[in-house]
Amino acid sequence: MQPETSTSYSPVAQNKGWKVWWKLTRPHTLTAAFVPVLLGTALAIHETTIHIGLFFAMLLASLLIQAATNMFNEYYDFKRGLDNEESIGIGGTIVRDGVKPRTIMQIALGFYGISILIGVYICMETSWWLAAIGLVCMVIGYLYTGGPLPIAYTPFGEIFAGFFMGMGIILISFYIQVGTVTTTSVLVSVPIFILVGAILLSNNIRDLDGDKEFGRKTLAILLGRKNAIYLLAGMFIVSYAWIFVLMFLGYSSAWLAIVVLSIPKAVKATKGFIGKTMPIQMMPAMVATAQTNTIFGFLLSIGLFLDYFI
Repeated sequence: MQPETSTSYSPVAQNKGWKVWWKLTRPHTLTAAFVPVLLGTALAIHETTIHIGLFFAMLLASLLIQAATNMFNEYYDFKRGLDNEESIGIGGTIVRDGVKPRTIMQIALGFYGISILIGVYICMETSWWLAAIGLVCMVIGYLYTGGPLPIAYTPFGEIFAGFFMGMGIILISFYIQVGTVTTTSVLVSVPIFILVGAILLSNNIRDLDGDKEFGRKTLAILLGRKNAIYLLAGMFIVSYAWIFVLMFLGYSSAWLAIVVLSIPKAVKATKGFIGKTMPIQMMPAMVATAQTNTIFGFLLSIGLFLDYFI
């Protein structure tokens, strides 16, 4: 464990200004919080008039929790010796920019504090039962890399991430507008559940060798790189097929078929992992996986809006 008093800390972060702090949030991951809120609201517009204040409150709270979760990841991976200046895919504010770990933890907890205040407003406008659900989501965000047995070090990371940061946010966003959860809202949220999990799987495929060295037991490690890539491809296939099954069963309109426009990103993500072993070589594939979730979610939301307005 590296002490915070190490001479490696410097005022370089101050010299680089706001870019360091922006990078700390890992902004490329924030769409994983934005898309579910948008999709939950797009589903709700078919049931009720949208409360704009609740939409923006939910959006801000989700972004803050996602950013805080990224900071917990940065803090604990550094404390456990997983991150160094050569690490790929990290914010790097500790090992490269000289930000003290204590500062990152304080910012993350501050974001959680703001989220709680926003949550009080949401509960006042809707139901106090959401307070318990929100707290569970926040605890999971912390335990993903914090605590004695981080979820990220187990084969269940993809499931937890997909459920709480995908389906969970969609259904909460829907509930605060409508006051209930419907079968359709649950069914339409399933592909995002899968695709958010796919983001974590792609991350674990990239980091497979390093994670194995540090004793992690991720799903990618248990399956092996080749089978993990097969699973990733299968997750993409199921996500697209799910939408067409919903259309066939009458749970959604043909407008949702617009999601097929994101298929090239899914293909790029899958092919980008094949034959690669170095983390830096797999970064484009991991980015494409995250972009697949983002574009798929946006297109799904657009399809729902088109179905309502046209």
